[in-house]
Amino acid sequence: MKISDIVYKSFSEVATMPRFDFERKVQKQRRPLTLLAWALAFPEVRKRKAQIFKHNMEPLKKEPYILLCNHNAFYDFKVATKAIYPRRATYIVAIDGFIGREKLMREVGCYGKRKFINDIGLVKQIKHSLNVLKHVTMIYPEARYSHVGTTSVMPDSTGKLVKLLKVPVATLICHGHHLSAPVWNLKPRKVHTTADMTYIITKEEAETLSVEEINKRINEAFVYDDYAWQKANNIHVTEEFRAEGLHKVLYKCPHCLSEGKMATKGNVISCTVCNKGYEMDTLGAIKALEGESIFTHIPTWYEWQRDEVRKEILNGTYKFEVEVDIDSLPSSKGFYRIGKGVLTHDEQGFVVKGKSHNGEEFSFSKTPLENYSIHVEYNYFGRGDGISFSYPQDTFYMFSHDPNYLVTKAHFAVEELYKIKHAELKK
Repeated sequence: MKISDIVYKSFSEVATMPRFDFERKVQKQRRPLTLLAWALAFPEVRKRKAQIFKHNMEPLKKEPYILLCNHNAFYDFKVATKAIYPRRATYIVAIDGFIGREKLMREVGCYGKRKFINDIGLVKQIKHSLNVLKHVTMIYPEARYSHVGTTSVMPDSTGKLVKLLKVPVATLICHGHHLSAPVWNLKPRKVHTTADMTYIITKEEAETLSVEEINKRINEAFVYDDYAWQKANNIHVTEEFRAEGLHKVLYKCPHCLSEGKMATKGNVISCTVCNKGYEMDTLGAIKALEGESIFTHIPTWYEWQRDEVRKEILNGTYKFEVEVDIDSLPSSKGFYRIGKGVLTHDEQGFVVKGKSHNGEEFSFSKTPLENYSIHVEYNYFGRGDGISFSYPQDTFYMFSHDPNYLVTKAHFAVEELYKIKHAELKK
């Protein structure tokens, strides 16, 4: 089954289907596939004239270690392959990455994960990779592409994992990957990129440092901003379509405060209500076509929207409700359209109420403390924009073409609700 296929099944039919085998041990990357990975990765790295700077990595030349990588584009994997050369690695990959190619993915050293849920079995897989296979273990703790080339929220469990495993940790922070193919418009741009590979935690420190100290060190290493890097390094992106799709993440007008009314064409993003427009220049900065520029830096506009959502939550006005198509992803076979329904999100979390094609009704929900973040998609294989969240046995995707389905806003709300509810627990 292709990812783009829409196959209809009822909620009950999907419930009886085989599930992805998360307990099957991760395997050593087959040498022929390692050679193939090099053949696919190295030419593109050379084409982009990518520079990889290694900082104190010599002690890890032969040691198994965890490599924490930031995540902005598929190109990340190719740079990571070059960065660890000639070592082999294992990779944590979201279950949708296995669709239609599970055998191949397992043979290159991948093991599956459902996003944003606790998974004790994952610890066993990582232990096997480090202690038995002696591979580098690559982890992308942000668990999704960055929306605007800046750091995404990361789980506190990362520090707990390092403390438990007591192994060295390095980071691979890539710069320019978001600019080369932003998640809101994957059409490639010609961008020179760089990466910093840094040994940040020794085996001894993993044993002696507290979880809080480990997380602090990881979070400090993960501070990045592709647009600031672009300006500082005078990297020009000259493609004329460079702003198209930006309205998916900059959905709120800072002038008239309308939401879901932004539009993009060429290098301009504008509000269809007040007609205020901003031009994105070749260095990634934005400037009002006329009058005052409230924002000149894309990530600043993006984070302002987060603050606006938090205000709505705190004053009790945050809520959205939208009709959606509901898909289930029980295994690597592909998506099943289990019905249509209504997705509601408010201070109590998510509630989905749907009906399958055979009339069967179903529902499921998520409380604010069950997810510190969520995964969102922008026009995923023609299905529309989407939100997904997981349970141990299934991942559900809610898609819609409704322009009022502001998935970026929902993602802000999930993260801010989690922070607020978590803080309340500590009182």
